[in-house]
Amino acid sequence: MAIDFSRYHEPVSDLFAGRGSEDVLSNWKLSDEQVEHYRRYGYVSGIRVLEPYQIEQLRRELEAFFNPAHCGRELWYEYHTNESPDPDQVLFHALGAWRIGPGLHDILWHRAWTVPASQLLEGPVRFWHDQLFCKPPQEGGVVAWHQDYSYWTRTRPMAHLTCWIGLDDATEENGCLEYIPGSHQWELLPITGLAGDMDAIRQVLNDDQWEQLQHPVKIELKAGEASFHHPLLIHGSRCNRSQRPRRAVVLNAVRDGVRSDSNEPLLDGVPPIPAGQPLGGRFFPLLLDRLTT
Repeated sequence: MAIDFSRYHEPVSDLFAGRGSEDVLSNWKLSDEQVEHYRRYGYVSGIRVLEPYQIEQLRRELEAFFNPAHCGRELWYEYHTNESPDPDQVLFHALGAWRIGPGLHDILWHRAWTVPASQLLEGPVRFWHDQLFCKPPQEGGVVAWHQDYSYWTRTRPMAHLTCWIGLDDATEENGCLEYIPGSHQWELLPITGLAGDMDAIRQVLNDDQWEQLQHPVKIELKAGEASFHHPLLIHGSRCNRSQRPRRAVVLNAVRDGVRSDSNEPLLDGVPPIPAGQPLGGRFFPLLLDRLTT
C-alpha cells in the first residue's frame, strides 16, 4: 500500500529546502512590472521555479506514473493515460500526484511559486488541486481552448490561480501553452471540451472574440520555468510533433477563504465540504499564510 502524502501538510523531503538567503520570502517576489503585466493581460511567464536537480526528481516520479499499474494508483482524483478522443494523439492527464510522489507533494510548499501566487491572489495561498499534462514525442495531443474556472464553478468566489511549470523546454514545435491576452476580461464561457478539437470553442464565441483567438501568444519556456494565469484566461496548446516530450506540472491555488458551492465532493474520493464552508482540512492545505520582507 502506498503512502498517502495528503496526510502531511509540510515537506517530507529536502528537495525544496531553502538555501541561505533563499529563505527570505521577498527574494521570490515578482516585480511591480510583472504583477502589472498579469493584471493587464491575464498572465505572467518565464518565472524560474525549478533547478535542474529538482526537475530530474520530478521527472523520475512522473515516469513511474505512466504505468497504469503503478503503486498508489488508487489515490488519483482523475487518471487518464490518454484523454484525447483520437488514439493517434496522446494526452496523459492526471490529478492528485501530490498524494503519491514525495517531490510532487513537496513542490506545493515551494516558495518559488507560492510567493508569486500570494502576490497575484492578493492574500494567503491555499491549495486547490494539481494536474499533470504530458505529450509524448511526435504523437502528443492538443489541449483545447478553455477557461480553467469553467471547470471550477463548484467553488466561489472566483479567486483562483494556475501555475504551469515545465519539466521540459516548451516550444511551439512540441506544443507549448498559448494564451489570448486580455481574454481574462471576457465572461465565463460554457465548457466545450478539454482535449481533441481546438476549434470547439467557436460555438460559444462572438465574432470579435473568435478574431482575437486567431492571434495567440505562444508561451515558450525553459524547463523549470513557470507561467501563471488568471482563471478566465483563454488558453490551450497544440500537438507535439517534435522528437522531444512535453511534460508539465500544474498547480492550482485559491485565495484562502474561497468556499465550496456544492454539497457533493469537490474532487473524486474527497469528503464533501458543505456549500458555504471554506476550503480547508486534509485535502486543501494552506500553503503560504502571508508575505513578509
